Amino acid sequence: MHALKARVDHALGVFIAAVFAVLVACVVWQVFSRYVLNAPSTVTDELARFLFMWVGLIGAAYTLGQRKHLAIDILLHLAGPDRARWLALLVTLLVGLFSAVVLVYGGTTLVQKTLATGQLSPALRLPMGYVYGAVPFAGIMMVLYCLEFAAGLVSGRIHPIDADAEAPAGGPLD
Repeated sequence: MHALKARVDHALGVFIAAVFAVLVACVVWQVFSRYVLNAPSTVTDELARFLFMWVGLIGAAYTLGQRKHLAIDILLHLAGPDRARWLALLVTLLVGLFSAVVLVYGGTTLVQKTLATGQLSPALRLPMGYVYGAVPFAGIMMVLYCLEFAAGLVSGRIHPIDADAEAPAGGPLD
């Protein structure tokens, strides 16, 4: 399972970098066309908005997979090793449940309804359901990462407190 995670991490990282590069190119062209050519490009403006949404959502899933997301872990530091493991498992399961219900189920429903209505984006004429596809895709990635973390926490392969994070200096009130 670790080899599969490494491949998914690599694929998501390459995808995010490529989308981000296109996003930067769109924004640079938008600024150039607006201020130098005095003819703003509506296509790159819309494309940049859609790419930003994809980078944000897929980037959030990737960050979760790298365990580099924003977390308030004071309770983990205050709890003993066994309690910290169970607390981390609970949090991981709650994040996975949220991702499954809101992002995967809700996002899939949004994509299906939007595709059924035939809604198109104004400038690019893309079906908006494809644009919203980032929501369930990110949710699926988050659920998979949560399952991998939960298995690692139960087996002891993953420690509840990230080794890269700084431990509190002396106590909770320092």
